[in-house]
Amino acid sequence: MAARYEDLGNGVYCIDTDLYRPQMAACYLVREGDAAAFVDTGTYHTIPMLMEVLADLGLTAEQVRYVIPTHVHLDHAGGAGELMARCPNATMLVHSKGAPHMIDPSRLQAGATAVYGEEGFAKDYGKLIPVPEERVVIAQDGQAIDLNGRTLMFIDTPGHANHHGCIFDEQSRYCFTGDTFGIAYREFITDQGPWMFAPTTPVAFSPQDWQRSLDKLAALNPAAMLLTHYGRVTDVQGLLPTLRASIDALAQMALAEENAPEGRVDTLKERIFCTWLEEIGAHGVALPERDSRELLAVDAALNAQGLDVWLQRRAKAKT
Repeated sequence: MAARYEDLGNGVYCIDTDLYRPQMAACYLVREGDAAAFVDTGTYHTIPMLMEVLADLGLTAEQVRYVIPTHVHLDHAGGAGELMARCPNATMLVHSKGAPHMIDPSRLQAGATAVYGEEGFAKDYGKLIPVPEERVVIAQDGQAIDLNGRTLMFIDTPGHANHHGCIFDEQSRYCFTGDTFGIAYREFITDQGPWMFAPTTPVAFSPQDWQRSLDKLAALNPAAMLLTHYGRVTDVQGLLPTLRASIDALAQMALAEENAPEGRVDTLKERIFCTWLEEIGAHGVALPERDSRELLAVDAALNAQGLDVWLQRRAKAKT
């Protein structure tokens, strides 16, 4: 399949990773002269498209200086090892808690295979390629890297995952947010703007940490947030309260089921669906409920599982 990508200006390109459906997941390329960096990579199946985008822009794999996964969930970093293998001069910059999984992805692959099955994992994610340890640099909070004179800064942003970091580009004032600034699928954009929700996927949801991470991002006064799911949003201050409310609402939804573990995941999934359908109705989305449920089915299931894991961790902490 031909690569689908969008020029966002300032040498930044949004690339559709073609996971599940168009405009469900993106990664980004930053170009400064004859040097490039990728923020997130999509899956193993995405990498030929990234090579195509480089060629379209007159760049080569040898000119890629950095590969920066925001975190190691497979829709963000599943293709990172293969991309590093194809880009011999690239360094991987990654969170300290994510680095071991990039160097030895066997646990990631085993966990994903257990969830999706071998056939499903191969179809959607392909395979995971280890990254040589000597090519991995552990990112520190506030660390700046130089891309041909352009400064990219790593910000430690736990909440969605404890191995999550965002990247702030000082030139464009764009912030590459992975999942920290939520999900805003384009199918739900109306005259009111994007509809946004927080992804509470397994296994390290932490609402308090997430709110503090949003404080850090807001303090940068970014011109836009570049989401993995999906694309650029510019009304940062307007969307921030919506995202904060989504984090709080999901946490409260989970806490209401804290003492009822039996069948909790299914209960949470349906409650999430009901809440989201009510929100998108109020947002002016005209899609039939069946279509909305189909578009949100994976997220509702993962959010419910993530909240359940959070409640299990809370229960263990009390014993």
